[in-house]
Amino acid sequence: MAGEVENPKKTFPAALFSAVILTCLAYIIPLMAVTGAVSVDQHEWESGFMAVAAQMISGKWLKIWIEIGAVLSGIGLFEAQLSSCAYQVLGMADLGVIPKFFGVRSKWFGTPWVGILISTLITLSVSQMDFTNIVASANFIYSLGMLLEFASFIWLRRKFPTLKRPYKVPMRVPGLVVMCLIPSAFLMVIVVVATKIVFLVSGLMTLGAILWYFLMNYCKSKKWFVFANGDEIEEILS
Repeated sequence: MAGEVENPKKTFPAALFSAVILTCLAYIIPLMAVTGAVSVDQHEWESGFMAVAAQMISGKWLKIWIEIGAVLSGIGLFEAQLSSCAYQVLGMADLGVIPKFFGVRSKWFGTPWVGILISTLITLSVSQMDFTNIVASANFIYSLGMLLEFASFIWLRRKFPTLKRPYKVPMRVPGLVVMCLIPSAFLMVIVVVATKIVFLVSGLMTLGAILWYFLMNYCKSKKWFVFANGDEIEEILS
């Protein structure tokens, strides 16, 4: 993502700081308004209660606006996640991990349309599952991915401290380890409390990813597909 941003050393900290402030305000202000204006049983606080509380406070018009806002928020979150996944596919194609075709961009917008299509198809395929299991499985796989990213982040900083980076966290390795341990503890809690279905789905997807890795290496050795030249990156990491 840093490669797509102009001057990430300046833009990233400002964007993250602003995002944290806005996110906190987006949660705190509605919660303070509802808890201060509505007195209901705690069991009624469930998914969708904010819209009900809005109707109790100001009428049906506010409930409708809250529901519209929730729909737009869900669409925005989905689009952001879809974009992130698509650019991950693009990055793997650029690194030569998967065939070069997966990194094809749109001629009009420059977006990785193949990655977007793949992410959309995966989303549609899992949409038949129970929503709770989808969220739990997504969180489980996300936790595993973040743990790998933390480990890679520390390993790369330790092995290549002078390597030029678009953005560099201004901390030494011990500080980075402490910084990564705190979120890692929360991620491990998500992994531990997962249900059997979540373990099954996540395990199958993880196993499929491992098999896919070896399959791509085999295809690369047989030259069945065209891969981007990843020799430069492999030389740096060797």
